[in-house]
Formats: sequence, C-alpha cells, structure tokens
Amino acid sequence: MKFDVKYIVGFALILFSQGIKAQFYVGVQTGIGNIQSDVKGVRSATDIGGALKAGYIYSLTDHIGIGSGVEFAQYKQKVFLEQPSATLTNFEVDQTGSAFSYSVTTGNYKESQTLQAIQIPLFVQYKKNINKGIDFNFRAGVKYFLPVNYKIECSASSVNGIAYYPDVNLYIDNLPEYGFGNQTNYAASGEYNTKGILMSTFELGFTFKTGEKNALYAAMFLDSGYGTILDQKQNESYLSYNPTSSTDRKANGLYSTDKDATIKPVAFGLTVGLNF
Repeated sequence: MKFDVKYIVGFALILFSQGIKAQFYVGVQTGIGNIQSDVKGVRSATDIGGALKAGYIYSLTDHIGIGSGVEFAQYKQKVFLEQPSATLTNFEVDQTGSAFSYSVTTGNYKESQTLQAIQIPLFVQYKKNINKGIDFNFRAGVKYFLPVNYKIECSASSVNGIAYYPDVNLYIDNLPEYGFGNQTNYAASGEYNTKGILMSTFELGFTFKTGEKNALYAAMFLDSGYGTILDQKQNESYLSYNPTSSTDRKANGLYSTDKDATIKPVAFGLTVGLNF
C-alpha cells in the first residue's frame, strides 16, 4: 500500500508543478455513501454521503488530460443485528488470568456510523466537444482513501453479558461487580481502527462553457474501495467485557467481531463543479 501511495502522491506533485498549464476545478459530490461489510449476522441502512473536492487537470492533447487534487468525504449509515435478540460470543480473560467464553445479548441494538476521509485522486480525462460550448467528459482512475476518523454511536434497550468457564463447567450470569449481568438503556460511543486503501473512480458527464476560461461541470460518479479499511489484530466483542462492572461497557462495534472482515467504502451519485 505504501508503494502505491508514494506513486500517487509523487505524480500529483509533478502535476502541481505544472499547475500554470492546468485547468483548475472545485466541486461537490453527493449521493449514496455505503460502507460495505461482509460481517455475518449484520445488516445496514445506507444514508446520504458526500464530498468536497478541488484539483486540476493537465492537458496532454486536445482530448486527453491527467488530473489530481484532494477531497474530503463523509459516509454515514446505521448498522443492526439481523436477529434483534441474537447472542454473539467471543473469548475473554478475567482479572485472575482465567479464560472464559463471553456471550453478549442485546435488545434493539443500533449503531450509527460516521466515516470521514481524505481522498487523493489520480485520473485520466477524455473530453470531446459535442456542441457549441458543450463538452462530453469521461474520467477514470484511482484514489487513495485515507480515513480521518470512523466513529460509532451505539444504543440498546438492554445488554446482558454471561460468562462460561469451560474448565470448571461454570456459568455466571449475575455478578455485576465482576462484569456479568444485565444493564438497561445502554448508550456509548466508540471508534474503529482504520488504515488507508485504494479506490477505483469513474465519472461520466458534461461541461457547459460559461466564459472564456470558466465552465460548469455535471457528472455521475462511482467510487469503489479495494481491500478493507479496518485495522484490527483480533476479534472482539461488539460491547466489551468490563472486569469491574456490568455497566460502562466499551463500544467496540459490530464490525470488530471479525478481524478478517472486508469493510470498504462504495459511493455513487452526482458531481457538480466549476472549472476555471
């Protein structure tokens, strides 16, 4: 990944050094912003996402150009358990160093996710005049997607944590001072650990000339990530074990239950901008 990023950033700097010959642009993107996941037993409700963007396009010929820039993007969605009363289990270690199976059951669990990221695009543009003052445009390339933060807000009507010690065949379901038992009206915030990935990016649209050097730009776009933005070393309970209390459980999030899960951004919608 670092190898790819160096080439993208390096090439962007080369283009910037030629900025005097470039056409600059600013714009906004809006549409469906989805954080795709292959975590089993989880479903999501997609919300509207968007991005602010600025950059430049260096013309190689009358029809071909190379562009780069910087974008600030935001994705939002809500995540739920497919079965509202499902029980998820993982292994934990208590204060004495004994391992046990920790099962968490929640009622009406909901997780609101907000992902913000810096995107660095590098693309090739093809344009062709189709009428007086109107150009057809097609852009294709890659983006380096660098998450700035990936925050979660979690809530549940109830949380119940139960321990099972297989060595002694012991179940513990009501020992609050050691972290086992029930809690009502749970609410907490947390954050996923993330890393940068590459995305493919495509735009198809038109520019409408409004002046000697200015033009309005409108296009449809599709961005899709490769790999996973989740950076996690081990599977964790989505609501962590607190060894001293059955309340104040840390919110790790549903995606933390599978360290090998693929979590990637996918967005499509409309781009509107100004070229100058």
